[in-house]
Amino acid sequence: MDVLVGILNYLLFFSITAGVYAVLALGLNVQWGYTGLFNIGVAGFYAVGAYTSALVSGPPPGALDWRVFGGWGLPFPMGFAAAGVVAALVALLIGWITIRLKEDYLAIATIGIAEVLRLIIKNEAWLTNGVWGLKNIPSPWFQPVQSGVTAFLAARPQLPGWLVSLLKGAYSWVYLGLLAAVILALYFLVERALRSPWGRVLRAIREDEVAAAAQGKNVAAFKLQAFVLGSAIMGLAGSLYAHYARYLSVEKFEPLYGTFIVWVMLVAGGAGNNKGAILGAFLIWGLWAGTDFLTGYLPLSDVRASALRVVLIGVLLVGILLVRPRGILGEEKFVSRLFKG
Repeated sequence: MDVLVGILNYLLFFSITAGVYAVLALGLNVQWGYTGLFNIGVAGFYAVGAYTSALVSGPPPGALDWRVFGGWGLPFPMGFAAAGVVAALVALLIGWITIRLKEDYLAIATIGIAEVLRLIIKNEAWLTNGVWGLKNIPSPWFQPVQSGVTAFLAARPQLPGWLVSLLKGAYSWVYLGLLAAVILALYFLVERALRSPWGRVLRAIREDEVAAAAQGKNVAAFKLQAFVLGSAIMGLAGSLYAHYARYLSVEKFEPLYGTFIVWVMLVAGGAGNNKGAILGAFLIWGLWAGTDFLTGYLPLSDVRASALRVVLIGVLLVGILLVRPRGILGEEKFVSRLFKG
């Protein structure tokens, strides 16, 4: 039973991590899948959301901290909302400058801006505590849940060890439920928006922005709206990550984990399909975790094992695209079939 409990706890951690990536993939799908915006700066907005939520809802600076800002201890919903708003404002500023760039130039600009944001987080210790990171970020409802579990176990000392171990991780199940509710809400809200006339304009811009402009559409304004909406969703993903991990370090927002793996998830699942974005997040993260176990049995150094994992994911992506060029699910042809009226 102890082995089974260990497997359940690992699957729980896996599901929460994949769920956070699913939110990131939904945000990227708004930008790339529906509008054709080649954003390679996902990690930047992810980090902005995470640090904003941590500063708004986290504890004040400690005696050994370098930062002098934030730590207002506000409730999680306020930190969650602030993460989306600040990420949207940053995207509005960036988009106002870069949104008229073509695909490859926009990609270069966004990855450069994401690196600038990461370096600001790393070096501006007065704001983010720099390389020392933010600690003791509160998780929503953590104390009530843990107190309830502790009281329950104290009143029942005869429970078997495996059940005690399972109950001690009860909070993770609560957080998974919160994450599932957020994913479901975002899915239906994004679906509703993208199946509306506004969403159809985005698809028209993606296919041929000259033709969309000829129909009287303000192409730059619509692209900016999609860029801001997608970035706000990425900021929400950062908040969800911060309050589960309870510690933030700038290394968590490197391009590999914050941007490129999200692109692999979206492409594999199916760009232009929100269900595909969610499926791709769980599938690719499962394969990433699986390759970790696989390389662990090989006589390789950590650096070579990490490089091999990237190669294996790349080979898998190529294989998926050879069999399913549009991704596993692919884009739905009719954008108004689900919601009418």
